[in-house]
Amino acid sequence: MQNQKPESVLSLAILGLVSQHPRSGYDLRKTFATTPMGHFSSSPGAIYPALKRLEERGLVEGKTEGGDTLKPKRVFGLTDDGLETLRGELRRPITRDDVIWHVEALVLRFAFMGDVLGRPATLEFLGAFRDRMAEYLPTLEQTAQELKDEGRTHAAVAVSHGLEQYRAHIRWATAATQTLSQDDDRE
Repeated sequence: MQNQKPESVLSLAILGLVSQHPRSGYDLRKTFATTPMGHFSSSPGAIYPALKRLEERGLVEGKTEGGDTLKPKRVFGLTDDGLETLRGELRRPITRDDVIWHVEALVLRFAFMGDVLGRPATLEFLGAFRDRMAEYLPTLEQTAQELKDEGRTHAAVAVSHGLEQYRAHIRWATAATQTLSQDDDRE
């Protein structure tokens, strides 16, 4: 098993996508370009080098399909080491820095969890996500109040935007937990 984690959120996205089914670089570009994952990158100048690095590390394996056609394509699948690396990244504890700087990466991790780790791990992740978000709220509230007390109304209002985003993340995690728990009841 590889002990390294993906070197970037783009690598995590690629590992997660190829864990669902093998994909070509073009398939990955199309997914990034046509879904909310687009901000991770739809650029061939990012995707193909990332695929090459992942293949060199033994996390994905490329196979040529359609070799007898005019345009054969290289399709990438997840290796056993790639699956273990993906599982390790998905299980990584949520830190304060993740909550402050990497919310999109946390949501990306959530997106792949159900298929890779299963519902219990996903529910645990959602609880930790909600808790870390709630732990950070008082810091933002204090900052907003200090700015308001200093007469820096515009800055306080800007921080209130962040507060609303964190509250929305908490509401989302709560609703997602309820939805997944209800699905558990049906099974």
